Amino acid sequence: MSLTGTGERIAVYRRRRGLSQAALAGLIGRSESWLSQVERGIRSVDRLSVLLDMAKILHVDVESLIGRPWQLAPNGGAVAQGLDAVRQVMTRYEHLLGVDVPPIPPLPELRAQVATLHEDYQAARYETVVRQLPDLITLIDGLPRIAADEERREGLCTYVGAYVGAAKLLTKLGVTDLAVVAADRAATIAVEVDSLGARGMAAYQVVCALLRADRTDEAERLAVSMAEKIHGSATAEAPILVSVAGALWLIAAVAAARRTDRGEAWARLDAANRLAGLLGEDANYAWTAFGPTNVLIHRVSIAAELGEPGEALRAATEVDPTRLAEGLRSRRAQVYLDLAWAQAQRKRDAEATLHLLEAERSAPEAIRYNAMVRDLLREMLARSRRPNSVLHDLSVRAGVLD
Repeated sequence: MSLTGTGERIAVYRRRRGLSQAALAGLIGRSESWLSQVERGIRSVDRLSVLLDMAKILHVDVESLIGRPWQLAPNGGAVAQGLDAVRQVMTRYEHLLGVDVPPIPPLPELRAQVATLHEDYQAARYETVVRQLPDLITLIDGLPRIAADEERREGLCTYVGAYVGAAKLLTKLGVTDLAVVAADRAATIAVEVDSLGARGMAAYQVVCALLRADRTDEAERLAVSMAEKIHGSATAEAPILVSVAGALWLIAAVAAARRTDRGEAWARLDAANRLAGLLGEDANYAWTAFGPTNVLIHRVSIAAELGEPGEALRAATEVDPTRLAEGLRSRRAQVYLDLAWAQAQRKRDAEATLHLLEAERSAPEAIRYNAMVRDLLREMLARSRRPNSVLHDLSVRAGVLD
């Protein structure tokens, strides 16, 4: 018998070991529903750590599960140039050595640099942000030490904003260890700032970094707790708090969907939707891109996470990406990425490829540096029965094929 999919191979080896779906799922820290979706080909295993655990339990190697060489495992892929320089700057800890702080530009100039970092990130210009980060971090790190009393709060808020931006990028690129460090630095200083919004922004990035590190329980707990803390203060007169609380409910919904808790995922999405109604517009307060359209995009994402491609496709008909601000290219691309995932779950690879091409047109780097996209492309390449130049060329541009 020829097995074409990872899910089919997992099911065969699981049965050979005499394990039920519930037993194997429990051993790898996932739900039975999640494993059922994997074995039926509705979703893929997008974490190398999960594959390693599964292979160990099933007494096979990873290659036997994924049906391809080890170097093509899901977490492989393109690496942005310049990340080594970011790592060197973030691990110097010069303040512990008593190194003098370099001259720091006026705060308005620094704030402008931080704003540019966020704009480039949201436009999916990730390589540009990587190049900006070393010099910006070098300047930002001195702020907590030298800011004068009258401008200390402003300086600390600028510091938080810079490290929130750094954490966003590092999480997106899969540099999990540095993403956690960046998010933690933002969180530590946010506590000193008399700003619930700053604390919420930092908490959101900690949640994202934890999710990327596959620490779903901790991420979900923090997201829900912080969303609840801010929610009561989120009024129409406080759009930043509305946006930050809404973003936290959205990421909490994604966390619930990841553990296939459908009821909780949709309930949290509804909470975010109510806040979006309170905001009343597609805005970008605190660099959250939060608003009614982003909630609709998350409805597509959550349906895809839950393995409900029909609902994802239906929800997508309500999304008008042009309502988003022009600069939010990564958000525009996300709906096409989710549609590609939904179509691939149905094994409609031609339609999935078209959606990936549309996402690439919106934000090329959102394709090249996305682990889910690489895994999706590998799955489609594995079950392609005849040469497909479009799929092949897209896979080359995404760093899946040489």
